[in-house]
Amino acid sequence: MSTTSPASFAELPVMKGPEEDIEKRAGEDSTSFEDGAQQQLPWDDPRESRNTKNWSFLMRLFHTAIPCFLAFEITFATSITVPATSQIMQEFSVSRTKSILPLTLYTIGLAIGPLFIAPFSEVIGRKWVYAGSCTFLLAFLGGASATSTFSGLLACRFIAGTLGSAGIAVGAGTIADVWELGKGAGASLLYILGPFLGPTLGPLAGAYILHDRNNDWRWTQYVLLMVGAPIWVGTMVMKETSKAWILRKESGEERITLARLGGIVRTAVMRPTKMLFTEIIVSSLAIYTAFAYAMIFSYFGSCSYVLQKYYGFNLREVGLSFLSIIIGYILATFVFAFLDAKFRLPAVRAGKGFPEQRLYAALVGSVALPVGLFWYAWEAHRGGHWAALVAAGIPFGLGAFCLFLSVITYMVDFYGQKAAASALAANGILRYILGAVFPLFTLQIYEKLGVHWAGSVFAFLSLPLIPIPWLLFKYGGQLRQKSNFVST
Repeated sequence: MSTTSPASFAELPVMKGPEEDIEKRAGEDSTSFEDGAQQQLPWDDPRESRNTKNWSFLMRLFHTAIPCFLAFEITFATSITVPATSQIMQEFSVSRTKSILPLTLYTIGLAIGPLFIAPFSEVIGRKWVYAGSCTFLLAFLGGASATSTFSGLLACRFIAGTLGSAGIAVGAGTIADVWELGKGAGASLLYILGPFLGPTLGPLAGAYILHDRNNDWRWTQYVLLMVGAPIWVGTMVMKETSKAWILRKESGEERITLARLGGIVRTAVMRPTKMLFTEIIVSSLAIYTAFAYAMIFSYFGSCSYVLQKYYGFNLREVGLSFLSIIIGYILATFVFAFLDAKFRLPAVRAGKGFPEQRLYAALVGSVALPVGLFWYAWEAHRGGHWAALVAAGIPFGLGAFCLFLSVITYMVDFYGQKAAASALAANGILRYILGAVFPLFTLQIYEKLGVHWAGSVFAFLSLPLIPIPWLLFKYGGQLRQKSNFVST
C-alpha cells in the first residue's frame, strides 16, 4: 500500500464545509498548557494533544473500530432478513415480492440518509452524529422486531436505514481524522469492506438464526440489537475527532445558523446529484459499481432458488455458499495491492503518476465479473457437483470488489478530497438504490426464463460495461481537463 502517493489507498474523502476559514484561523491560534504556562502551539505540532493524529495508537485504533463496526452492522442488517422471506410471507399474509420489501426499503434508506446525516457532523461534530444515529438505528430495529403489522415493519426498517446510516455517512471522515496521510491503509480497507462484507454475511447469519430459533424471523432483528449494543456504547464514550468542530468550539463559533445549515445540507444534496448527471466519470463509474452491487443482492435470491432446486440445499448451506464470494473479495484486495505496488507506486516515485493508474484492478475486475456471471448461469444443472457452481462466486466477488476498490481510490485521486466526497456520495446513491430494487424481480426472471437464460441476462448486461475502465484509463486525462470539479 502506498505511503508516498498524494492520495493513497488509505485516504478517504472528508466532507468539508464552510467552516474551513474558521478551522484555519483557530488552528493558527491554538493554545496548550505546559508547566502552568500558556504556550502557543500550532495544530500540527506533535505535542498538541487535541490533534487526533497525535493520539496513542490504541486510542486511534478504537476510534477507527467504531465506524468500521458500525458500517458493518448497518450493511449486515440489509440482507439478514433474506432467509426469513417465507416466515414474513406467512405471518403477514403478503406475497413473495412484498416480503422482500423490508430489505428494499432499508437499503433505500441507506441511499438517502447519508446525504442529510453527513452535514450534521459539521454542526454537532462526528461523535454525536454517531451516537444519535446509532440510537435511532437500534430503536427502529427494535421497533421492527416488535411490530405486529407489515406496514409497521416496513416503516421501522426504512427509518432505521435512513437515520441509522452514520457509519457510511461520516466513517471515512473519522478515519481521515485520526490517521496521517498514507498510514491508515488497513483501517481504510476494513471500512471499505463493510458495504460488501456485511450484505454477504447477512443471509448466512440469518439462516443459522432461523434454524436455532424455530424459524422466528424476529430473532434476525434481535441479533442486530445484540451486535449493535456494544457499538452504541462505543459511540457514547468516543471522543470528538473533527478538527473543524474542535477548533470552532474553542473559538466560540460552534453555533451555526439555520440558514447556514440549510446551505450545508443543500450543497451535500445538490452537488452529488449534479455530478451524477454532468460528470461522465461519476455517472459511468456509478452505473458500473451499482450494477456490480445489485448483482450481489440479486445473487442472494437466485442462489437460494438454484441451490435448493437443483442441489437440495437448505438455507444454512445456501448461506455458506456465499463464502466463495468473500474469497473473491480477499483475492481482489491482493490483486489491487499487487497492481498498485507493481505499476502505480514506481510511477509516483518517478514523478510520472496519474489518477488513471488506480484503474489497473478495475481492468481485471471488468473481465472477472462477466466470467463469474456466465459461469454461474450455465454451470447449474441436476446431477452436477455443487462446488462447481459455488466456485463461480470467486471470480464474481473478485470482479465486483476490484471495481469497487479502484473506483473509490480513483475518484479520490481524480477529484481531490473535497469533490471526491460528493462523487462517492453520488456513487452510493445509485449503488444502494439498485441493490434495493434488483431483488424485487430477480426470482420472477429466473422462474420465467429458466436458470440458464435468467443468469445469462445479467451476464450479458455486464458486457457493455466492460469498456468503461479501459476507456477511462485512456481518456481520463482529457476528461479531467474538462471537469468543473477538479482542483487545479
